[in-house]
Amino acid sequence: MNITTLKHFVVLSETLHFGRASARSNISTSALSRHIRQLEIELNVSLFDRDNRTVALTSEGLKFQQYARNAVQQWDQVRYELTDPTEQLHGEISLWCSVTASHSILVDLLNGFRPAHPQVEIKLQTGDPEQAISRVLALEEELAIAARPESLPAGVVFKPIRTSPLVFIAPIDPADSTLVSLDDPATWQHTPMILATSGIARERVDNWFRTLGVTPKIYARVAGNEAIVSMVSLGLGVGVVPQIVLDNSPHAARVRILDVTPALAAYDLGLFTLQRHLKNPLVSAFWSLLPEAAPSSD
Repeated sequence: MNITTLKHFVVLSETLHFGRASARSNISTSALSRHIRQLEIELNVSLFDRDNRTVALTSEGLKFQQYARNAVQQWDQVRYELTDPTEQLHGEISLWCSVTASHSILVDLLNGFRPAHPQVEIKLQTGDPEQAISRVLALEEELAIAARPESLPAGVVFKPIRTSPLVFIAPIDPADSTLVSLDDPATWQHTPMILATSGIARERVDNWFRTLGVTPKIYARVAGNEAIVSMVSLGLGVGVVPQIVLDNSPHAARVRILDVTPALAAYDLGLFTLQRHLKNPLVSAFWSLLPEAAPSSD
């Protein structure tokens, strides 16, 4: 077993596609297949279930995936520590964020990072920001951009980037008769709500309704804030989203922000990583883009 084979395994375990994995690894599909087969022989287990159409990790493959990611990251860190610090940084760092964050936050960070470190490649994955911390903990990504929860898991550090209000939004139609009085609990009792399936925003709006003494009438539970704006713009109900999502939505002109009191606590958006990753010069260089002198943790 060698580090190159482990890297090939990690890529295949993430893509679950020999063609895409071989392209990312810059080797032929047949060579990748040989490397994986040799790894399975050494371990005496099957790491993947594969046929002519699908590739999936076995239970043993899932266990080995965590080890392989950890081993590759430790190898990279040792290699960087042994490198002449005067040499220009090169390599790859992985980052997770939402589509909105990639447009509104990541662009500015990359504009500052790329000129200083042109040989460092950013491997970007976009998706639900509620998965950000879990993906960092699982070593799927080294960095993530998302909202800070009330408390951080052990070993995770956070650096703030900006604050975004969490707002109630409704269709732009001023003739909407379902919101006759925002101060009246009876109004909210009958208002169809489009809410996040889970996460920080959902927790805060649930607490808001409990304080009001109202059980919300939930029209839809949605994964992803962008989809909430879209559904509200169609007149399907009232939603709750971070204002940064609304500001970057193509449907922003078709919804309005409601003046609701008490206001929900704002989102603290920022960068997450594991404390140990800050020893990696690539991660440290990206982390240092933000002005705060020291990361915060719980």
